[in-house]
Amino acid sequence: MSTRRKFLHSSLLGSLGLFAGKKLMARPEATLYPATKNEPIVISTWDFGKEANAEAWTVLGKGGRALDAVEAGVKIPEADPNNQSVGYGGLPDRDGRVTLDACIMDDQYNCGSVMCLEHIMHPISVARLVMEKTPHVVLVGDGALQFALANGFQKENLLTPQSEKAWKEWLKTSKYEPVINIENKLHKSANEGNMPGGPNNHDTIGMIAMDANGNFSGACTTSGMAFKMHGRVGDSPIIGAGLYVDNEIGAATSTGVGEEVIRIVGSHLVVELMRQGLAPEAACKKAVERIISRNPAKAKTLQVGFIAVNKKGQYGGYALQKGFTYAVKTGKEEKLIPAKSVY
Repeated sequence: MSTRRKFLHSSLLGSLGLFAGKKLMARPEATLYPATKNEPIVISTWDFGKEANAEAWTVLGKGGRALDAVEAGVKIPEADPNNQSVGYGGLPDRDGRVTLDACIMDDQYNCGSVMCLEHIMHPISVARLVMEKTPHVVLVGDGALQFALANGFQKENLLTPQSEKAWKEWLKTSKYEPVINIENKLHKSANEGNMPGGPNNHDTIGMIAMDANGNFSGACTTSGMAFKMHGRVGDSPIIGAGLYVDNEIGAATSTGVGEEVIRIVGSHLVVELMRQGLAPEAACKKAVERIISRNPAKAKTLQVGFIAVNKKGQYGGYALQKGFTYAVKTGKEEKLIPAKSVY
């Protein structure tokens, strides 16, 4: 009888401990609620995110939806011929073709993506139409182009003389050697009137926003790695890798060598880490450390960065290497932040 009492007593204590453990596990997540209302925020990758944020704010500042804001924001670098990392004027693949990737995601888990799309100025808007007008999530190549043209987009030549010159210079050696933080190097050189050619790599703008109603959306768009193999797709248009939005928790996006982000499903990982109670910066750091743990030696030779925002409106970023920056805009502040890094 005493043995049975001991068993029941230990079972009860074990159950109470499990219940308490669940409460403790749930407690950090609960701190993310409720959403911050009437305090919209937009953050995006790299120096040129500042101009993109300003355009997004024309929507957010008037109480508009985060989805409309992120689309409007990333269209700025998409249409900038001096930005050789996104859209029009983007550096081509090794065959001299400018191929674009983009994805978008809203607060209801709706998402759309285009991959390896040519001749269209704003792939982000095509991605949004994939989300809103088709039963699919992803359209690629000729199919994506056909869909865009059927929906009123105009076919254009996206290879500018400047980018064509850089490609022809690269053909002299055809050496494929990614350059860390090339986004900012290209951006700053363009502002100084001296855009360099040569081997370049990861190119993207990722933007995430929370509107005045506390709802999230995100967008990511790119011309991909310069001089890549034709048909190569990185993390940017892949939901969960280059971008992820969970309206209960927050949103995250990435930049850098996309193959490494895909391997850890990076943006989804960051959001899940925030679900466990980590602050945005800490969640981004953990994701970066995951890349290092997979291949420490390789991680020292490349760049990957993440940014995130949670339901409280807290934000942060982290990168493998120094040099990654992200732009933030709210009703109270507008700034460019050098992200912390492992190396």
